[in-house]
Amino acid sequence: MAVVKAICISKRKGTQKTYVEEAKFIADHGIEQDAHAGNWHRQVSLLAYETIADFNARGADVHDGAFGENLIVEGLDLVNLPVGTRLKCQDVELEITQIGKDCHVRCHIFHKMGDCIMPTNGVFAKVVKGGIVRVGGVMICDV
Repeated sequence: MAVVKAICISKRKGTQKTYVEEAKFIADHGIEQDAHAGNWHRQVSLLAYETIADFNARGADVHDGAFGENLIVEGLDLVNLPVGTRLKCQDVELEITQIGKDCHVRCHIFHKMGDCIMPTNGVFAKVVKGGIVRVGGVMICDV
């Protein structure tokens, strides 16, 4: 069973996101009040809790939202899900659109660690069906 461990949003792109207990997801747009919302394929970003924990075990000391991720999910091998996979949490339905991304600017995490997990472990999705997601919500995968 997969669980939403954290939800994070920010007003500007390229910044760390701030933890919130719940967020409103808008179909074909993204998360309300998040800079990455809009009419494109990367409306929501996800990272696996386990990946962040492994990175921290190597000395990273990063917190929720440090990579600009919107959702941190525990118990789901996100990077091995194919593009097109549907994820459902409460009323919300997401569709995975991209795995990994090019980082054009080396962030402070990269400079500290010599590595960053978003290029290989970041998962991106669009919002198919809107609603509210709360921390602790169960996420179901529909491949």
